[in-house]
Amino acid sequence: MSDDQYYYEPAQGHGLPHDPFNAIIGPRPIGWISSQDAQGRLNLAPYSFFNAFNYTPPIIGFASVGRKDSLNNIENTGEFAWNLVTRPLADAMNQSCAAVAPEVDEFELSNLTPVASRRIAVPRVAQSPVSFECKVTQIVQLQGVDQVKVPTWLVLGEVVAVHIANALLKDGIYDTAAAEPVLRGGGPADYFQPGPESLFRMWRPSMN
Repeated sequence: MSDDQYYYEPAQGHGLPHDPFNAIIGPRPIGWISSQDAQGRLNLAPYSFFNAFNYTPPIIGFASVGRKDSLNNIENTGEFAWNLVTRPLADAMNQSCAAVAPEVDEFELSNLTPVASRRIAVPRVAQSPVSFECKVTQIVQLQGVDQVKVPTWLVLGEVVAVHIANALLKDGIYDTAAAEPVLRGGGPADYFQPGPESLFRMWRPSMN
């Protein structure tokens, strides 16, 4: 082991006060997922293992570490919505991650308003300036290199409808910084908010 690098093998433990994996792969967008069960009871929960995976059709996904209410609901209905977490909504998002019973409505718990979607039965967060309506394409239980399945499920969904606040479209181009998105960092409580001062541009090189 060189003096200027810390080395560890995850299977043997990281040996640090807090697992650095999440901090290294970060900051990460938050999958604020709304769902409902077969009886129509609502659920809203944030997932830090979330991202986009395809352009056409647009596909997003999140990983449920453990079998949680969102996963159970989505398996039963085949639908979910993603809602953008912005800085003004950060506290509400944090409230929605409380470990509560399935019958507890996190919309009410977080003082948020459900609003009807157009292509799916699951409502969106009215206060969120951007939402995706999604239909499930795959649910995959993850496994290690030893082929042993782990209690984590990757939920992938096709975005069938998009809602964007007009204020975030500048000359028809979505203004990421203006949306004040909240991103999950490392450690037990770290979050980030990108701003205009952190923006830099690099155009894709031409091969001509």
